[in-house]
Amino acid sequence: MAFNLVKFSREVRAEAAKTTWPSRKETLQTTGLVLAMVVLTALFFLTVDQIIGAGMRALFAVGS
Repeated sequence: MAFNLVKFSREVRAEAAKTTWPSRKETLQTTGLVLAMVVLTALFFLTVDQIIGAGMRALFAVGS
């Protein structure tokens, strides 16, 4: 199995030419959606954590 650098380079270039990149608008929309989901997920886990913490404090009467 000989490695042909020229053939490999040609194939890489051909595959790279097939690549389609998202437009600026698509990139910004996707980024915005990801950030919104991160914020919603963080708020959800913060709320759940606070509820569980309050339940544990009430159950064990810690801090009273």
